[in-house]
Amino acid sequence: MAELGRELGRVLRAGDLLVLTGPLGAGKTTFTRGLGEGLDVRGPVTSPTFVIARTHPPLHDGPPLVHVDAYRVGSPVELDDLDLDLARSVVVVEWGAGMLDGVAESWLDVVIERPTAGSDADEGEEPIEPRTVRFRGTGWS
Repeated sequence: MAELGRELGRVLRAGDLLVLTGPLGAGKTTFTRGLGEGLDVRGPVTSPTFVIARTHPPLHDGPPLVHVDAYRVGSPVELDDLDLDLARSVVVVEWGAGMLDGVAESWLDVVIERPTAGSDADEGEEPIEPRTVRFRGTGWS
C-alpha cells in the first residue's frame, strides 16, 4: 500500500483531494504514509485519529499534506468547519465517504478492500495480505 501511495504522491498537486474508504486495517494510513513520501513532506505520517487533522509541511518545494481522520466528524458541516486549506494542500480524508458534498466540487475516491485472511507465508516471512484498490473521480470533467 505504501508503494502505491508513494507513486501516486509523486504526481499529486496542490488542490488535489482524496477520500479513503476501507475497513479497519485495510491500509488507509499506510497508503497515506506512502503519499507523504511521494510528496516529500515532513513525517512521520501517522493516523490523525486523536487530533482529527494533521498537516505535514513540505521538505522542499511542493504542497503540504493535510491528513484528516473523519471517523469522529459528524457531518459535512463539521468537516468544513475544520477550515482545511483545500486549494494549497493535498488533502487526504480517511472515513470521508459522503462528507464532501457541499465542501468540495471534485475529489478522488480510493476504496481499499482486503480479504478476511492472508495467505500462508513461509517460515520467517510476513503473511501476504493482498488488497484490491479502486479509484473513482467524483466531479471530474
